Amino acid sequence: MRLLLALLLLLSPASPELAARESIHSGRLALLLKVRGAIGPASRDFVLRGLEKAKERDAAVAILELDTPGGLDSSMRDIIQAILASPVPVLGYVAPEGARAASAGTYILYACHVAAMAPATNLGAATPVQIGGLPLPARPPSKDRPDDSSVPEPAAPPAAEPDARPTPAAAGDMERKLINDARAYLRSLAQLRGRNADWAGQAVTEAASLSARDALQKGVIDLIAADVSDLLRQTDGRLAEIAGDKRPLATRGLNVETVLPDWRNQLLALIAHPLVAYVLLLVGIYGLFFELANPGMALPGVLGGICLLLALFAFQVLPVNAAGLALLLLGLVFMTAEAFVPSFGALGLGGIAAFIAGSLLLWDETGPGYEIPLGLVLGFALASAAALIGLATLILRQRRQPVVSGAEALLGATGTVLGGNPDRAWIRGESWQIRADQPLRPGERVRVEGRNGLTLFVQPLGYDKEEPPP
Repeated sequence: MRLLLALLLLLSPASPELAARESIHSGRLALLLKVRGAIGPASRDFVLRGLEKAKERDAAVAILELDTPGGLDSSMRDIIQAILASPVPVLGYVAPEGARAASAGTYILYACHVAAMAPATNLGAATPVQIGGLPLPARPPSKDRPDDSSVPEPAAPPAAEPDARPTPAAAGDMERKLINDARAYLRSLAQLRGRNADWAGQAVTEAASLSARDALQKGVIDLIAADVSDLLRQTDGRLAEIAGDKRPLATRGLNVETVLPDWRNQLLALIAHPLVAYVLLLVGIYGLFFELANPGMALPGVLGGICLLLALFAFQVLPVNAAGLALLLLGLVFMTAEAFVPSFGALGLGGIAAFIAGSLLLWDETGPGYEIPLGLVLGFALASAAALIGLATLILRQRRQPVVSGAEALLGATGTVLGGNPDRAWIRGESWQIRADQPLRPGERVRVEGRNGLTLFVQPLGYDKEEPPP
Protein backbone atom coordinates (compact mmCIF):
# COMPACT_ATOMS: atom_id res chain seq x y z
CA MET A 1 0.00 0.00 0.00
CA ARG A 2 2.80 2.41 0.91
CA LEU A 3 4.61 1.54 -2.29
CA LEU A 4 1.49 2.28 -4.34
CA LEU A 5 1.05 5.63 -2.58
CA ALA A 6 4.66 6.58 -3.25
CA LEU A 7 4.24 5.78 -6.96
CA LEU A 8 1.08 7.89 -7.15
CA LEU A 9 2.85 10.84 -5.52
CA LEU A 10 5.80 10.44 -7.85
CA LEU A 11 3.57 10.41 -10.92
CA SER A 12 1.42 13.27 -9.66
CA PRO A 13 1.42 16.48 -11.84
CA ALA A 14 2.30 18.38 -8.69
CA SER A 15 5.73 16.74 -8.70
CA PRO A 16 8.29 19.50 -9.50
CA GLU A 17 10.54 17.09 -11.39
CA LEU A 18 7.70 15.85 -13.58
CA ALA A 19 6.42 19.38 -14.11
CA ALA A 20 9.85 20.42 -15.28
CA ARG A 21 9.96 17.50 -17.70
CA GLU A 22 6.51 18.34 -19.06
CA SER A 23 7.52 21.97 -19.41
CA ILE A 24 10.56 20.97 -21.44
CA HIS A 25 8.83 18.45 -23.69
CA SER A 26 5.75 20.55 -24.27
CA GLY A 27 7.81 23.42 -25.70
CA ARG A 28 7.51 25.69 -22.64
CA LEU A 29 11.23 26.44 -22.71
CA ALA A 30 13.31 29.29 -24.17
CA LEU A 31 17.05 28.78 -24.57
CA LEU A 32 19.11 31.97 -24.21
CA LEU A 33 22.44 32.00 -26.11
CA LYS A 34 24.63 34.98 -25.25
CA VAL A 35 27.06 35.81 -28.07
CA ARG A 36 29.74 38.23 -26.92
CA GLY A 37 32.78 39.54 -28.78
CA ALA A 38 33.90 38.95 -32.36
CA ILE A 39 32.11 36.37 -34.50
CA GLY A 40 34.55 33.55 -35.16
CA PRO A 41 34.97 29.77 -34.99
CA ALA A 42 34.24 29.71 -31.24
CA SER A 43 30.98 31.68 -31.46
CA ARG A 44 30.00 29.68 -34.56
CA ASP A 45 30.48 26.42 -32.67
CA PHE A 46 28.59 27.80 -29.65
CA VAL A 47 25.56 28.97 -31.68
CA LEU A 48 25.35 25.82 -33.81
CA ARG A 49 25.51 23.57 -30.75
CA GLY A 50 22.99 25.79 -28.95
CA LEU A 51 20.47 25.61 -31.80
CA GLU A 52 20.91 21.85 -31.97
CA LYS A 53 20.28 21.67 -28.23
CA ALA A 54 17.12 23.78 -28.63
CA LYS A 55 15.91 21.30 -31.23
CA GLU A 56 16.66 18.29 -29.00
CA ARG A 57 14.97 19.92 -26.00
CA ASP A 58 11.91 20.83 -28.09
CA ALA A 59 12.26 24.47 -27.02
CA ALA A 60 9.60 26.98 -28.03
CA VAL A 61 12.20 29.56 -29.10
CA ALA A 62 15.94 30.17 -29.04
CA ILE A 63 17.06 33.70 -28.09
CA LEU A 64 20.30 34.90 -29.65
CA GLU A 65 21.51 37.79 -27.50
CA LEU A 66 24.11 39.70 -29.54
CA ASP A 67 26.83 42.14 -28.56
CA THR A 68 29.47 41.95 -31.28
CA PRO A 69 31.68 44.29 -33.36
CA GLY A 70 31.57 41.82 -36.28
CA GLY A 71 33.92 39.02 -37.26
CA LEU A 72 34.75 36.46 -39.91
CA ASP A 73 32.51 36.11 -42.94
CA SER A 74 32.77 32.29 -43.05
CA SER A 75 31.67 31.89 -39.41
CA MET A 76 28.85 34.42 -39.90
CA ARG A 77 27.46 32.56 -42.92
CA ASP A 78 27.53 29.22 -41.07
CA ILE A 79 25.53 30.79 -38.22
CA ILE A 80 23.01 32.29 -40.65
CA GLN A 81 22.55 28.97 -42.45
CA ALA A 82 21.92 27.26 -39.11
CA ILE A 83 19.31 29.92 -38.20
CA LEU A 84 17.52 29.58 -41.55
CA ALA A 85 17.45 25.78 -41.24
CA SER A 86 16.43 25.75 -37.58
CA PRO A 87 13.00 24.21 -36.82
CA VAL A 88 13.01 26.29 -33.62
CA PRO A 89 12.21 30.01 -34.08
CA VAL A 90 15.23 32.21 -33.34
CA LEU A 91 14.76 35.61 -31.70
CA GLY A 92 17.68 37.98 -32.41
CA TYR A 93 18.12 40.43 -29.56
CA VAL A 94 20.83 43.13 -29.36
CA ALA A 95 21.40 43.52 -25.63
CA PRO A 96 22.14 44.63 -22.96
CA GLU A 97 21.86 48.41 -23.14
CA GLY A 98 24.94 49.86 -24.81
CA ALA A 99 25.52 46.71 -26.91
CA ARG A 100 25.88 46.65 -30.69
CA ALA A 101 25.39 44.31 -33.63
CA ALA A 102 27.86 45.73 -36.11
CA SER A 103 29.12 44.21 -39.34
CA ALA A 104 28.53 40.43 -39.11
CA GLY A 105 26.10 41.01 -36.23
CA THR A 106 23.79 42.96 -38.57
CA TYR A 107 23.59 40.05 -41.01
CA ILE A 108 22.82 37.60 -38.18
CA LEU A 109 20.11 39.88 -36.77
CA TYR A 110 18.49 40.19 -40.22
CA ALA A 111 18.42 36.37 -40.51
CA CYS A 112 16.56 35.83 -37.22
CA HIS A 113 12.82 35.18 -37.28
CA VAL A 114 12.29 38.13 -34.94
CA ALA A 115 14.75 41.04 -34.71
CA ALA A 116 14.75 43.07 -31.50
CA MET A 117 17.02 45.57 -29.78
CA ALA A 118 17.36 46.92 -26.28
CA PRO A 119 17.30 50.69 -25.73
CA ALA A 120 20.62 52.53 -26.32
CA THR A 121 21.94 49.90 -28.72
CA ASN A 122 22.92 50.15 -32.39
CA LEU A 123 23.50 48.07 -35.51
CA GLY A 124 24.94 48.51 -39.00
CA ALA A 125 28.37 49.24 -40.54
CA ALA A 126 28.15 46.07 -42.63
CA THR A 127 30.80 46.97 -45.24
CA PRO A 128 33.05 43.97 -46.03
CA VAL A 129 36.62 43.99 -44.76
CA GLN A 130 39.53 43.00 -46.96
CA ILE A 131 42.58 40.95 -45.98
CA GLY A 132 44.69 42.86 -43.49
CA GLY A 133 41.74 44.34 -41.61
CA LEU A 134 41.35 47.49 -43.72
CA PRO A 135 37.74 48.39 -44.62
CA LEU A 136 37.04 48.57 -48.32
CA PRO A 137 36.26 52.13 -49.43
CA ALA A 138 32.50 52.48 -49.69
CA ARG A 139 30.99 54.70 -52.38
CA PRO A 140 27.69 56.35 -51.51
CA PRO A 141 24.80 55.99 -53.96
CA SER A 142 24.20 58.68 -56.53
CA LYS A 143 21.55 59.47 -59.12
CA ASP A 144 23.49 57.61 -61.79
CA ARG A 145 24.23 54.68 -59.49
CA PRO A 146 21.26 53.98 -57.17
CA ASP A 147 21.58 51.63 -54.24
CA ASP A 148 19.75 48.68 -55.76
CA SER A 149 21.16 45.24 -56.25
CA SER A 150 18.93 44.82 -59.32
CA VAL A 151 20.88 47.48 -61.22
CA PRO A 152 23.74 45.75 -63.10
CA GLU A 153 27.24 46.97 -62.45
CA PRO A 154 29.11 48.49 -65.40
CA ALA A 155 31.73 46.42 -67.16
CA ALA A 156 34.49 48.78 -66.05
CA PRO A 157 34.78 50.57 -62.71
CA PRO A 158 33.05 53.96 -62.90
CA ALA A 159 35.02 57.13 -62.47
CA ALA A 160 35.33 58.38 -58.91
CA GLU A 161 32.64 60.84 -57.91
CA PRO A 162 33.52 64.12 -56.25
CA ASP A 163 31.95 63.11 -52.93
CA ALA A 164 33.18 59.51 -52.98
CA ARG A 165 36.22 58.21 -51.19
CA PRO A 166 39.03 57.30 -53.62
CA THR A 167 39.23 53.63 -54.57
CA PRO A 168 42.67 52.09 -55.16
CA ALA A 169 42.94 50.95 -58.77
CA ALA A 170 44.35 47.55 -57.79
CA ALA A 171 41.50 46.88 -55.38
CA GLY A 172 38.69 48.12 -57.66
CA ASP A 173 37.48 44.77 -59.02
CA MET A 174 37.81 42.95 -55.70
CA GLU A 175 36.06 45.82 -53.90
CA ARG A 176 33.08 45.71 -56.26
CA LYS A 177 32.81 41.92 -56.01
CA LEU A 178 32.86 41.88 -52.20
CA ILE A 179 30.46 44.80 -51.83
CA ASN A 180 28.00 43.49 -54.43
CA ASP A 181 28.05 40.03 -52.88
CA ALA A 182 27.54 41.36 -49.33
CA ARG A 183 24.81 43.77 -50.42
CA ALA A 184 22.88 41.08 -52.29
CA TYR A 185 23.22 38.70 -49.34
CA LEU A 186 21.90 41.19 -46.78
CA ARG A 187 19.07 42.32 -49.07
CA SER A 188 18.02 38.70 -49.60
CA LEU A 189 17.81 38.22 -45.83
CA ALA A 190 15.79 41.44 -45.51
CA GLN A 191 13.37 40.33 -48.22
CA LEU A 192 13.02 36.90 -46.61
CA ARG A 193 12.03 38.40 -43.24
CA GLY A 194 10.02 41.33 -44.68
CA ARG A 195 12.36 44.03 -43.36
CA ASN A 196 13.82 47.20 -44.88
CA ALA A 197 15.91 46.00 -47.85
CA ASP A 198 16.91 49.50 -49.00
CA TRP A 199 18.62 50.30 -45.72
CA ALA A 200 20.32 46.88 -45.87
CA GLY A 201 22.03 48.04 -49.05
CA GLN A 202 23.09 51.31 -47.37
CA ALA A 203 24.57 49.40 -44.42
CA VAL A 204 26.88 47.63 -46.88
CA THR A 205 27.75 50.35 -49.41
CA GLU A 206 27.83 53.32 -47.01
CA ALA A 207 28.60 51.54 -43.71
CA ALA A 208 25.40 53.12 -42.35
CA SER A 209 24.44 52.56 -38.70
CA LEU A 210 21.21 53.03 -36.78
CA SER A 211 20.15 53.39 -33.16
CA ALA A 212 17.43 51.13 -31.78
CA ARG A 213 14.69 53.74 -32.12
CA ASP A 214 15.70 54.68 -35.70
CA ALA A 215 15.94 51.00 -36.65
CA LEU A 216 12.37 50.43 -35.44
CA GLN A 217 11.06 53.47 -37.35
CA LYS A 218 12.76 52.37 -40.59
CA GLY A 219 11.46 48.79 -40.31
CA VAL A 220 14.90 47.28 -39.84
CA ILE A 221 13.86 45.54 -36.60
CA ASP A 222 10.53 44.32 -35.28
CA LEU A 223 10.51 45.68 -31.74
CA ILE A 224 12.42 47.28 -28.86
CA ALA A 225 12.50 45.29 -25.61
CA ALA A 226 13.87 46.34 -22.23
CA ASP A 227 14.87 42.79 -21.24
CA VAL A 228 14.33 39.13 -22.10
CA SER A 229 10.98 38.98 -20.28
CA ASP A 230 9.75 42.02 -22.19
CA LEU A 231 11.00 40.43 -25.43
CA LEU A 232 9.02 37.24 -24.80
CA ARG A 233 5.91 39.22 -23.84
CA GLN A 234 6.00 41.32 -27.03
CA THR A 235 6.85 38.37 -29.26
CA ASP A 236 3.84 36.33 -28.12
CA GLY A 237 1.38 35.87 -30.98
CA ARG A 238 3.72 37.10 -33.75
CA LEU A 239 3.91 35.03 -36.93
CA ALA A 240 7.19 33.31 -37.75
CA GLU A 241 7.94 31.48 -40.99
CA ILE A 242 9.41 28.05 -40.23
CA ALA A 243 10.19 25.78 -43.20
CA GLY A 244 7.82 27.77 -45.42
CA ASP A 245 5.00 27.62 -42.86
CA LYS A 246 3.81 30.68 -40.94
CA ARG A 247 2.77 29.97 -37.38
CA PRO A 248 2.14 32.14 -34.31
CA LEU A 249 4.71 32.17 -31.53
CA ALA A 250 3.61 31.24 -28.01
CA THR A 251 6.28 32.87 -25.86
CA ARG A 252 4.36 34.22 -22.88
CA GLY A 253 5.43 32.64 -19.60
CA LEU A 254 8.29 30.58 -21.04
CA ASN A 255 10.99 29.28 -18.70
CA VAL A 256 14.27 30.90 -19.81
CA GLU A 257 17.38 28.73 -19.59
CA THR A 258 20.77 30.33 -20.27
CA VAL A 259 23.25 28.17 -22.17
CA LEU A 260 26.86 28.92 -21.22
CA PRO A 261 29.95 28.11 -23.34
CA ASP A 262 31.64 24.89 -22.25
CA TRP A 263 35.39 24.32 -21.94
CA ARG A 264 35.62 23.45 -25.65
CA ASN A 265 34.15 26.80 -26.68
CA GLN A 266 36.37 28.64 -24.20
CA LEU A 267 39.51 26.89 -25.50
CA LEU A 268 38.48 27.52 -29.09
CA ALA A 269 37.79 31.18 -28.32
CA LEU A 270 41.26 31.47 -26.78
CA ILE A 271 43.32 29.96 -29.58
CA ALA A 272 41.11 30.45 -32.68
CA HIS A 273 42.05 34.09 -33.04
CA PRO A 274 44.40 34.90 -35.94
CA LEU A 275 46.68 36.90 -33.64
CA VAL A 276 46.94 34.11 -31.03
CA ALA A 277 47.30 31.39 -33.68
CA TYR A 278 50.05 33.44 -35.38
CA VAL A 279 52.01 33.79 -32.13
CA LEU A 280 51.53 30.09 -31.31
CA LEU A 281 52.89 29.13 -34.73
CA LEU A 282 56.04 31.23 -34.29
CA VAL A 283 56.64 30.05 -30.73
CA GLY A 284 56.21 26.45 -31.89
CA ILE A 285 58.73 26.88 -34.73
CA TYR A 286 61.24 28.65 -32.46
CA GLY A 287 60.91 25.95 -29.80
CA LEU A 288 61.60 23.13 -32.25
CA PHE A 289 64.48 25.06 -33.81
CA PHE A 290 66.15 25.63 -30.44
CA GLU A 291 65.63 21.97 -29.49
CA LEU A 292 67.20 20.72 -32.72
CA ALA A 293 70.09 23.17 -32.35
CA ASN A 294 70.72 22.06 -28.74
CA PRO A 295 69.46 18.47 -28.35
CA GLY A 296 68.64 17.43 -24.80
CA MET A 297 67.29 20.76 -23.52
CA ALA A 298 63.76 19.26 -23.61
CA LEU A 299 61.87 22.41 -22.51
CA PRO A 300 62.02 24.23 -25.88
CA GLY A 301 60.98 21.07 -27.70
CA VAL A 302 58.07 20.32 -25.36
CA LEU A 303 56.82 23.93 -25.40
CA GLY A 304 57.31 24.23 -29.16
CA GLY A 305 55.47 20.98 -29.86
CA ILE A 306 52.46 21.99 -27.73
CA CYS A 307 52.27 25.47 -29.29
CA LEU A 308 52.63 24.07 -32.81
CA LEU A 309 49.82 21.54 -32.29
CA LEU A 310 47.54 24.24 -30.86
CA ALA A 311 48.36 26.48 -33.83
CA LEU A 312 47.55 23.66 -36.28
CA PHE A 313 44.23 23.12 -34.48
CA ALA A 314 43.45 26.83 -34.82
CA PHE A 315 44.43 26.78 -38.50
CA GLN A 316 41.97 23.93 -39.01
CA VAL A 317 39.02 26.18 -38.15
CA LEU A 318 40.43 29.48 -39.47
CA PRO A 319 40.52 30.55 -43.14
CA VAL A 320 44.24 30.03 -43.77
CA ASN A 321 45.95 31.02 -47.03
CA ALA A 322 48.37 28.24 -48.06
CA ALA A 323 50.57 30.64 -50.04
CA GLY A 324 50.88 32.95 -47.03
CA LEU A 325 51.84 30.07 -44.73
CA ALA A 326 54.42 28.82 -47.24
CA LEU A 327 55.94 32.32 -47.55
CA LEU A 328 56.13 32.68 -43.76
CA LEU A 329 57.96 29.33 -43.36
CA LEU A 330 60.24 30.13 -46.32
CA GLY A 331 61.16 33.43 -44.68
CA LEU A 332 62.16 31.65 -41.47
CA VAL A 333 64.29 29.18 -43.46
CA PHE A 334 66.04 32.00 -45.34
CA MET A 335 66.79 33.93 -42.15
CA THR A 336 68.26 30.80 -40.57
CA ALA A 337 70.34 30.00 -43.69
CA GLU A 338 71.82 33.52 -43.63
CA ALA A 339 74.08 32.50 -40.73
CA PHE A 340 75.35 29.36 -42.49
CA VAL A 341 75.72 30.57 -46.09
CA PRO A 342 77.90 33.60 -47.01
CA SER A 343 75.19 35.41 -49.01
CA PHE A 344 76.22 38.94 -47.92
CA GLY A 345 72.74 39.61 -46.52
CA ALA A 346 70.70 38.45 -49.55
CA LEU A 347 69.14 35.50 -47.73
CA GLY A 348 68.50 37.58 -44.60
CA LEU A 349 66.77 40.41 -46.47
CA GLY A 350 64.85 37.97 -48.64
CA GLY A 351 63.80 36.05 -45.53
CA ILE A 352 62.48 39.19 -43.82
CA ALA A 353 60.53 40.17 -46.97
CA ALA A 354 59.04 36.66 -47.32
CA PHE A 355 58.20 36.58 -43.60
CA ILE A 356 56.33 39.90 -43.75
CA ALA A 357 54.51 39.01 -46.98
CA GLY A 358 53.53 35.60 -45.61
CA SER A 359 52.27 37.12 -42.34
CA LEU A 360 50.08 39.62 -44.19
CA LEU A 361 48.70 36.96 -46.56
CA LEU A 362 48.32 34.25 -43.92
CA TRP A 363 44.53 34.66 -43.60
CA ASP A 364 42.05 34.54 -46.46
CA GLU A 365 39.78 36.95 -44.56
CA THR A 366 39.75 39.13 -41.49
CA GLY A 367 37.11 41.16 -39.76
CA PRO A 368 36.50 43.45 -36.80
CA GLY A 369 38.21 41.93 -33.78
CA TYR A 370 40.32 39.62 -35.96
CA GLU A 371 42.93 42.02 -37.35
CA ILE A 372 46.68 41.44 -37.08
CA PRO A 373 48.45 44.80 -36.54
CA LEU A 374 51.16 45.56 -39.07
CA GLY A 375 53.43 46.75 -36.24
CA LEU A 376 53.26 43.30 -34.64
CA VAL A 377 54.20 41.62 -37.92
CA LEU A 378 57.18 43.96 -38.44
CA GLY A 379 58.26 43.50 -34.82
CA PHE A 380 58.15 39.71 -35.12
CA ALA A 381 60.00 39.85 -38.45
CA LEU A 382 62.89 41.90 -37.04
CA ALA A 383 62.97 39.94 -33.78
CA SER A 384 62.92 36.65 -35.69
CA ALA A 385 65.74 37.75 -37.96
CA ALA A 386 67.86 38.93 -35.03
CA ALA A 387 67.15 35.86 -32.88
CA LEU A 388 67.64 33.23 -35.59
CA ILE A 389 70.71 34.81 -37.17
CA GLY A 390 72.25 35.51 -33.74
CA LEU A 391 71.62 31.99 -32.50
CA ALA A 392 72.96 30.39 -35.67
CA THR A 393 76.07 32.58 -35.47
CA LEU A 394 76.72 31.48 -31.88
CA ILE A 395 76.32 27.85 -32.90
CA LEU A 396 78.84 28.26 -35.72
CA ARG A 397 81.34 29.97 -33.40
CA GLN A 398 80.95 27.15 -30.91
CA ARG A 399 81.63 24.57 -33.60
CA ARG A 400 84.75 26.40 -34.80
CA GLN A 401 86.37 26.50 -31.37
CA PRO A 402 89.29 24.10 -30.80
CA VAL A 403 88.48 20.68 -29.43
CA VAL A 404 89.33 20.47 -25.72
CA SER A 405 89.05 16.70 -25.20
CA GLY A 406 89.65 13.45 -27.09
CA ALA A 407 92.28 12.55 -29.66
CA GLU A 408 91.80 15.71 -31.72
CA ALA A 409 92.59 17.90 -28.71
CA LEU A 410 96.37 17.22 -29.18
CA LEU A 411 96.44 18.70 -32.70
CA GLY A 412 98.20 22.07 -32.52
CA ALA A 413 99.46 21.45 -28.96
CA THR A 414 103.10 22.35 -28.16
CA GLY A 415 105.67 20.62 -25.97
CA THR A 416 109.41 20.17 -25.27
CA VAL A 417 111.77 17.39 -26.41
CA LEU A 418 113.04 15.40 -23.41
CA GLY A 419 116.74 15.72 -22.58
CA GLY A 420 117.50 12.01 -22.09
CA ASN A 421 115.60 10.80 -25.15
CA PRO A 422 115.12 13.03 -28.23
CA ASP A 423 112.46 10.59 -29.55
CA ARG A 424 110.08 11.61 -26.77
CA ALA A 425 108.53 14.95 -25.82
CA TRP A 426 106.67 16.34 -22.82
CA ILE A 427 103.30 17.51 -24.15
CA ARG A 428 100.38 18.58 -21.95
CA GLY A 429 101.77 16.95 -18.87
CA GLU A 430 102.48 13.59 -20.56
CA SER A 431 105.45 11.93 -22.21
CA TRP A 432 104.73 11.05 -25.87
CA GLN A 433 106.62 9.16 -28.57
CA ILE A 434 107.35 11.65 -31.35
CA ARG A 435 108.53 11.66 -34.94
CA ALA A 436 109.72 14.54 -37.08
CA ASP A 437 111.05 15.15 -40.62
CA GLN A 438 114.39 16.31 -39.18
CA PRO A 439 116.53 15.46 -36.15
CA LEU A 440 115.40 17.01 -32.88
CA ARG A 441 117.59 18.18 -30.01
CA PRO A 442 116.83 17.99 -26.28
CA GLY A 443 114.92 21.01 -24.98
CA GLU A 444 113.65 22.03 -28.42
CA ARG A 445 110.03 23.20 -28.70
CA VAL A 446 107.73 21.22 -31.01
CA ARG A 447 104.12 21.46 -32.26
CA VAL A 448 101.86 18.45 -32.88
CA GLU A 449 100.74 18.14 -36.52
CA GLY A 450 99.26 14.65 -36.52
CA ARG A 451 98.83 11.42 -34.64
CA ASN A 452 99.06 7.69 -35.30
CA GLY A 453 98.11 5.67 -32.27
CA LEU A 454 100.54 6.57 -29.48
CA THR A 455 102.98 8.33 -31.80
CA LEU A 456 102.73 12.05 -32.50
CA PHE A 457 104.02 13.76 -35.66
CA VAL A 458 105.61 17.08 -34.74
CA GLN A 459 107.31 20.08 -36.30
CA PRO A 460 110.21 21.86 -34.54
CA LEU A 461 109.61 25.42 -33.27
CA GLY A 462 113.11 26.17 -32.00
CA TYR A 463 114.06 27.16 -28.44
CA ASP A 464 112.41 29.56 -26.01
CA LYS A 465 114.23 32.87 -25.71
CA GLU A 466 114.71 32.40 -22.01
CA GLU A 467 115.91 28.83 -22.48
CA PRO A 468 119.10 28.74 -24.66
CA PRO A 469 120.04 25.47 -26.39
CA PRO A 470 122.34 23.18 -24.40
